[in-house]
Amino acid sequence: MTVSPSLCLPPVSLAAGQVHLPGSKSISNRVLLLAALADGATQLDGLLDSDDTRVMLAALRQLGVAVEDAGPGRARLRGGSPFAVRQADLFLGNAGTAFRPLTAALALMGGDYRLSGVARMHERPIGDLVDALAGLGADIQYQGNPGYPPLHIGQGAIQARQPVKVKGSVSSQFLTALLLAAPIYAAQAEHDLLIDVEGELISKPYILITLNLMAQFGVQVQRQGWQRFIVPAGARYRSPGQVHIEGDASTASYFMALGAIGGGPIHIHGAGSQSIQGDMAFADVIEAMGASVIRHPDSIEVSGPRVAQGGRLKAFDRDFNLIPDAAMTAAALALYADGPCTLRNIGSWRVKETDRIHAMHTELEKLGAKVESGPDWIRVYPLAPSQWKPASIATYDDHRMAMCFSLAAFGPVPVTILDPGCVSKTFPDYFSVFRGLVRA
Repeated sequence: MTVSPSLCLPPVSLAAGQVHLPGSKSISNRVLLLAALADGATQLDGLLDSDDTRVMLAALRQLGVAVEDAGPGRARLRGGSPFAVRQADLFLGNAGTAFRPLTAALALMGGDYRLSGVARMHERPIGDLVDALAGLGADIQYQGNPGYPPLHIGQGAIQARQPVKVKGSVSSQFLTALLLAAPIYAAQAEHDLLIDVEGELISKPYILITLNLMAQFGVQVQRQGWQRFIVPAGARYRSPGQVHIEGDASTASYFMALGAIGGGPIHIHGAGSQSIQGDMAFADVIEAMGASVIRHPDSIEVSGPRVAQGGRLKAFDRDFNLIPDAAMTAAALALYADGPCTLRNIGSWRVKETDRIHAMHTELEKLGAKVESGPDWIRVYPLAPSQWKPASIATYDDHRMAMCFSLAAFGPVPVTILDPGCVSKTFPDYFSVFRGLVRA
């Protein structure tokens, strides 16, 4: 399939309908690794099919894990630790949810592994994770700039008599990686493995996803606040047999937003009040902005004002540390608010697929908005109908930039999305689903 270099979205005024979410990226890549490490066979249902999960699946196959394609959204893995293949060169694209946990897992197994990715992956910090693993005795060498991929992982000599320390202020994925990998060591250990978080831990809901999934695979981690995590000696992953993967809550945010500004109702299936994903809290954000939200156990319905007919959302000033991915959707919704909107405590945006604070600031200004930003915050001023400018939006090879700026189609001028195919990272069919929900 040829992907167009750009996609022009004409102005729309209505949004309504039903949408079935693709599987959660965060859950899919975690569960793929857990199934690969667990004793026994695991059937996965609802698995996301996207660039990031394909990268993880390819790496696991390369490492000797038996992976059987069981049809759309389904896979069957027969796992076990350590992996059969002890030497491999792994290319992991720009998939942080594959790169960080595989780094930790392979470092605790030891071997001869080289991990690399796209140029942007080599700009995303991994030093805090490498330092933590080195403290356990892992052998990890930087192959380029210190603190960043690519990496070479050697044999190492893992000992965990002392607590392993990891910083929590840059990315929660570092702690997630350590937690997911810990039972590789703990299974044979005589002492509990203690993981201590130094400083403030960001994005805590993502850690809760990790702990929930580890428990499904038979490993119960004790948590002392957010500072200490205890993986018990003898902990070992065992397949639960079957895992159903819920829909992606970060992706749900775009469709919640559609309902909030396009009238609705938009009924989003696949994740609801029983979700284990923190990004479902985005429903609270749009509710505070004036949208109507109905929560069901496995779905959510959203209605709201029609901004194309003069309706407005309520402005906000919020801390988004707990839901940094969905926060990007809130920044786009700020265009339709009744006053300036401020997003705070979003420093993690700087080290994502792109520097998202810079990218969001730059592209919102193209539409005519006044924008202010700092190290870990951004403020967006809404646009009156006469202030909108037609714009070509750069997406920085960042799927969330493309999906967020689709919401600009509710302005009175056309908006062009450059490189719309970047949505393949998490939702290849996004724009076709978007078109099916909106109309002029």
